[in-house]
Amino acid sequence: MSETTPPAATSTPPPSPAAPPSAVTSSTATGDLLAATVPMVRTLGLEFGETTPERAAVRLPDQPDFHNHLGGAHAGAMFTLAESASGAVVLAAFGEQLSRAVPLAVRAEIHYRKVARGPVTATARLGRPAAEVVAELDGGARPEFPVEVVLTREDGAVTGEMTIVWTLRPNS
Repeated sequence: MSETTPPAATSTPPPSPAAPPSAVTSSTATGDLLAATVPMVRTLGLEFGETTPERAAVRLPDQPDFHNHLGGAHAGAMFTLAESASGAVVLAAFGEQLSRAVPLAVRAEIHYRKVARGPVTATARLGRPAAEVVAELDGGARPEFPVEVVLTREDGAVTGEMTIVWTLRPNS
């Protein structure tokens, strides 16, 4: 791998890692928070697009340093892209719960479909209504919920699909 500095994840300076949950209110804030607290987000230069409590889109620019032997995005870069998109939707959906619970990825399954040449976008969708998950948390449970992610090239071809199961682990 050559010694290059990847592009910044966003054009604004990231907040401190201890940003309050209320700071997670926009796509920029979510991307900044993830870039400040997750080194791989910065390393890959991930770009955060639309982020809502139901959906998040994150883009991996085409970077030769992260290519595989076929000239497309490396499987590890695609996994990190998908996991980061899922984390963005989880933060958007459950940011108000951060004072009482920590979101954690429990398990993930990824299917690689096509070579991911060029920029790749991961679109993550929350698999259960957030209110249902919060109700379980309110009831004393440690809820689990899936996030479905689709990875696409600029031409629209699906290059991968991932399901990540998350939990909200209560602070205690």
